[in-house]
Amino acid sequence: MDGWYVDDRCTNCDAARQFAPGLVDERAGKSEILRPPRDEGELRRLHAAAFACPTRSIRPVSGRPDDALDPFPMALDDKVLICGHNSGRTAGANSYLLVRASGAVMMVDTPRWSAELAGRYAKSGRVTDVLLTHRDHAAHGRRYADHFGARLWIHEGDLAAAPDADRVIRGVEPVEIGEGVTALPLPGHTEGSVLYLADDRYCFSGDSFYWSRSTGDLEVAESVTWYSIEELAASLTRAAGQVRFEWVLPGHGDRRRLPADEMSRRLQALAERTGRLRPRPVDFTAVRW
Repeated sequence: MDGWYVDDRCTNCDAARQFAPGLVDERAGKSEILRPPRDEGELRRLHAAAFACPTRSIRPVSGRPDDALDPFPMALDDKVLICGHNSGRTAGANSYLLVRASGAVMMVDTPRWSAELAGRYAKSGRVTDVLLTHRDHAAHGRRYADHFGARLWIHEGDLAAAPDADRVIRGVEPVEIGEGVTALPLPGHTEGSVLYLADDRYCFSGDSFYWSRSTGDLEVAESVTWYSIEELAASLTRAAGQVRFEWVLPGHGDRRRLPADEMSRRLQALAERTGRLRPRPVDFTAVRW
């Protein structure tokens, strides 16, 4: 496609497609540019896609994307920003900044590491905690925590991925870890997967579940559930009676905001659907983005 293209390093992580729907789509297991941008708004959406892409595969034929159009961190609403600059060492997962009423900031999972990016994120407020949702997203956690002088959190089930964590979440019961923030262990995708919930509004779901554009609903990535699909079903059943949120903010897959009552109904339905699933071989191409 004239103007922009996707190079052959694309890993089909879906990050770019989240930021530029209608301009970037999936074909044959890779991202593809559908057409050139038609106006300034579309040009900015393609730049967001380019600066989120962990392999920097979204590119203008003229050369590098324009650094002046790097939008990250990008506000999703008044309390949450998405970091962009996804890392290949987290399989291209999204990461977030959660701003608290005190002005403190929690980073949920991590973007790629650079001191320049850390300086940008620090402008949102004093980062006090780096919250890891599970082992697959632990890369750069210690680096960011040390840079900010923040506490690094992980669940004991995935402690091998961050053995020098400052705070270890244990068991399966919810635990309050900060102002209005609760960690809810959700074993399934990995043994130590955790939801971080804030203000009855935000659910940082890691890779436990996500919003699928193809199905228009909450989904689990059953084909890349490393630990146990049966455990994930049990965890979701337990969580459905405990949590309330409007935003689902996953590591992989899309984000979505709906009324809390509707999210509750969808989470209950997801738990029921997941309970009917059985283990299957790992297949990255089977995820319903």
